[in-house]
Amino acid sequence: MTMKAGGPGTGAGAGREKVGVLLAIFDFPMLTTGYRAVVDAEPDMQVVGEVAGRDDIREAVERTGADVAIVECQPYSGDGCVSYRMLDGIRGGSPALRILALECRCGTEQFSLALRSGADGFLNRNAQPSDVTSAIRAVHRGQAYVSPSIVTKMIDTYVLRSQDGYVEDVYDSLSDQDRELVRLAAVGHTNREIARELRISEQTVHNHRASVMEKLGFHDRVELLKYAIKRGVIEVADL
Repeated sequence: MTMKAGGPGTGAGAGREKVGVLLAIFDFPMLTTGYRAVVDAEPDMQVVGEVAGRDDIREAVERTGADVAIVECQPYSGDGCVSYRMLDGIRGGSPALRILALECRCGTEQFSLALRSGADGFLNRNAQPSDVTSAIRAVHRGQAYVSPSIVTKMIDTYVLRSQDGYVEDVYDSLSDQDRELVRLAAVGHTNREIARELRISEQTVHNHRASVMEKLGFHDRVELLKYAIKRGVIEVADL
């Protein structure tokens, strides 16, 4: 019998013979249809519900007793990523639930932020059916899961090695513009203010800021601020 990873008899879905999967994919109905077809074709899992909006997820989890939720991430904004705050909320309200984060439509690398925010696994938008089912089974067993194609990105991003094997600081790989963006963001400038300072569009700042935060592995400005001070990018007197 399939049980939640939290242990035998735990959670609303305990006693169900199949892994119950909740689909929370907000912007692409066809993607939801595809995931449902993949999941329902497996003998050991089934879709127990679909969620059209972020605000409905917690209620749906409680109502369906889902074992695993596949949750679409949303683009990063100047105020932080609402999806990651949402993952925190879901995890707090349903500790036995396993969460698979689905890559944001903007395509920014987000796997580390998602995992740090409470997701148990991360799927990119190019995941094959076998990847989806493997991910569901893995997180249901209590294991972490990251799409195979992202593993290479993780290595390229976090283990940048020169020919002599020296491991470089990720910050050293940033462009001058991105380093200036880090400095301005760390001291609290908004995307609009950064765009004006760097003479680029606000959308460009939005995209670069998300990418830089992901490369450095940070969730919010507080983490970025601590890093910037420790790295010597800014001084306390600058604040």
